[in-house]
Amino acid sequence: MKSEDTPFEGGPMDGRVLPVLVGMTGHPPKTYRIPVPDPSGGPSTVLVYRRVPRERGRAGFARWKYAYDPTGRKGSGRKWPWSKPDATPGGKPDDADG
Repeated sequence: MKSEDTPFEGGPMDGRVLPVLVGMTGHPPKTYRIPVPDPSGGPSTVLVYRRVPRERGRAGFARWKYAYDPTGRKGSGRKWPWSKPDATPGGKPDDADG
């Protein structure tokens, strides 16, 4: 497997560069999760980093970096055109004011 040195921004990993495995397309994963064990033996904490583009590299190829996501929410996944919207509008169906 091929890896690429990828920088991390924000959070506890700020300024570090780690080798991250890239897929067949040459891109690292969209989300990088780092489990951090609790020293007192409690449940571990998971640091979540999201892939974002950084400055253009050689020959216009986009390079990537990971930015800290303090919310740690799961990705929304794929957005299909036939998927239901995340939130429904308020009000009654026949209400003109919403």
